[in-house]
Amino acid sequence: MDKPITVHTKRYTKWVVIIIALIALAAIAMSHQESIGAYKIDKKRLQLSTARKTIFKDSLSMRRYVEPFKSIYLDAVEGGRVEKVFIEEGDIVEEGQLLIELSNTALQLDTISREAQVNEQLNDLRNTKLAIEQNRLKLKRDLAEIDYEITRLKNRVTRLKKVSKYVTTEVLDNLKNELHYAQKRRSLISESQKIEEKMRSTQVKQLKTNVEQQEKNLKIAQKNLEQLMIRAPKKGRISGLNAELGESKARGERLGKIDDTQKYKLTGNLGEHYLRKVYTGQEAETTIDNKNYILTINKIYPEVKNNAFEVDLHFSGAFPKNIRRGQSLNIRINLNKPEIVILIDNGRFFSHTNMSFAFVLDKKKQTAYKRNVKFGRQTPDHIEVISGIEEGETIIVSDYEYYTDENTIYIE
Repeated sequence: MDKPITVHTKRYTKWVVIIIALIALAAIAMSHQESIGAYKIDKKRLQLSTARKTIFKDSLSMRRYVEPFKSIYLDAVEGGRVEKVFIEEGDIVEEGQLLIELSNTALQLDTISREAQVNEQLNDLRNTKLAIEQNRLKLKRDLAEIDYEITRLKNRVTRLKKVSKYVTTEVLDNLKNELHYAQKRRSLISESQKIEEKMRSTQVKQLKTNVEQQEKNLKIAQKNLEQLMIRAPKKGRISGLNAELGESKARGERLGKIDDTQKYKLTGNLGEHYLRKVYTGQEAETTIDNKNYILTINKIYPEVKNNAFEVDLHFSGAFPKNIRRGQSLNIRINLNKPEIVILIDNGRFFSHTNMSFAFVLDKKKQTAYKRNVKFGRQTPDHIEVISGIEEGETIIVSDYEYYTDENTIYIE
C-alpha cells in the first residue's frame, strides 16, 4: 500500500518571505542612495591629485624646428655649365674654399674680345704719343733753323749798314725784307706748334679715357669670369646643394646655402589667439640631452596666415652642441613670471565641470564630496586653484562623465 508524500510548505514559505524582504531592503537602500545623490566607484578607476603649493609657470608648450641663425645663399651670378662639384651636402667648408666650377663659352669669348680692345687702344695711345714727340722734335728743328736764318740775316743787315755807301739801297731793302719774312715765319711756326701741342694733348687725353674705360670693362668681364668659380663666402655647413655635373644653370639660379654652424635659432608658428600673449624678449625653455637651455623670443612676424603667426627664438647664454638644421625640439614659452600658488594636476574632469566644482576626498579618502571651487590658469599639466580647495586636500581629476549630477561618491 502506497504512503502519502508530505510537502513541507511552511519551510518554503519562510524562505520566500526572507527573499522578498531582502529585495525590499535593497530597493529601499537604492532609493535612499539616489535620494542623497551618492555614487560608488572602484578606486582603481580613479585618477587622484593632491593640491600643493608650488611655483607656477604659465607656459605654452610647442614643437619647434632648428634653423641656422644666419644662412648665406649661393647663387649663379653668371649662368653656365657645371664642370666640377668639389663638395657634398652637409660638408663643413672654409671661407674662400672652391665649391663649384662653371663654364661659359660666351663669357670667355667676351673677355678675350675685351682684352684685344684694350691692347688695341693701348697701341693707339702709344702711336699717338710717338707722333706727338716726333712732331715736337720737328717743330723744334724748324724753329732752330728759322732762328739761325734770322740771326744770319740780322748780321748781314748790320754789316751792310756799316758799308751802306758802297751798297745800293735795293740790296739793303731786299735783305731787310728777307729778315722780316723770316721773323714772320718764326711767329707762325711758334703759333702752329702751340695749336699742334693742344690738339695732340686733347687726343692723348681722349685715348687715355678710352683705355681706362676699356680696362674697366675688361675687369668687369674678368670678374664675371671669376664668378664662374663658386667659392664659400664664409665658413659653414653646405645645405640645399643643387648642382649636378653637366647641368646648365641660369644666371641667378640657386645652387645651395651655407649655414652658420656657430649659432642656431628656433622658428615656428603659433595660433593667432596667442598674438597678444607673446612679446619680444619673452623667455622660453627647452631640454636637450637632459640639460635645460633658456631661449628668448627675438622676432615676431605679425602677419597671420592660416590662423597662425611666426616667431623666432634665440638661445640665451649657454649654447647647445650637436644640434642640426631641421631638428625638432619641444619648447615651453613662459607666459608669466613664476609665482607660488596652489596647483592640482590637469585631468579630464575639467571638461565636465564648467570650471565650477570638483569632488574632494575626505581625510580617510573613502568618500568624495562635491564642492564649489574656482579655478584659474591652466597648463597642459597643471591647473591653478583660486578658492574651494586647500593645500593637502585630494580631489578626483579623472572623467566626471557618469556622475556630474551626484553629490557624494563612495570609493571602494
